[in-house]
Amino acid sequence: MAMTDTLNIQIRRIPVWAIYLVLALPGLWLFLQAFTNRLGVDPVKALEHELGRVALQLLIVGLAITPARRHLNLNLLKFRRAVGLVAFAYIALHLLVWLVLDVQILSQVWADIVKRPYITIGLLAFLMALPLALTSNGLSIRKLGKRWGKLHKLVYGVCLLGGLHFIMLAKGFQIEPLIYMTVVISLLALRLVPKPAHRAKAGASA
Repeated sequence: MAMTDTLNIQIRRIPVWAIYLVLALPGLWLFLQAFTNRLGVDPVKALEHELGRVALQLLIVGLAITPARRHLNLNLLKFRRAVGLVAFAYIALHLLVWLVLDVQILSQVWADIVKRPYITIGLLAFLMALPLALTSNGLSIRKLGKRWGKLHKLVYGVCLLGGLHFIMLAKGFQIEPLIYMTVVISLLALRLVPKPAHRAKAGASA
């Protein structure tokens, strides 16, 4: 038995609720650090940025699931919904921290959106992610049929906008945001690469 087959057997034994729990831990830790004043001189800004970073990381993990299955025969599809929903939760928390704890003044929110393009890009990513989160359930899949798959391709745009938001937010030249964007583009490009011939034959005979 191939190593990936053995690994897939072990993966199937992991309950989905455990993934939700594990992925929620970074957020709980960040809020604990913020409320105990352990995130530096500006804990609100640090909390806001770290929540956004975790959100982008989870978007990338979700984006990697299809290429991992196609090219590595690693089947993580059962966790894709959990990863996507938790990623959206982090995006929403990132936005809420900015609105409630950072800006606070409602009139200033619109001024920031107009004046700062990276905020506009981030807000657009959130609006694109919202219908994906709302339709990540069995009822929506049944109701939308083939349209559900087309709708959820919006995640590609969410990932690209999230990466761009990070690049624009960074002050000066920083390598980390560029690495994130490179990974996003690479994972999207892998979707254009044909499935390896031996895997395609295996899939056809299965």
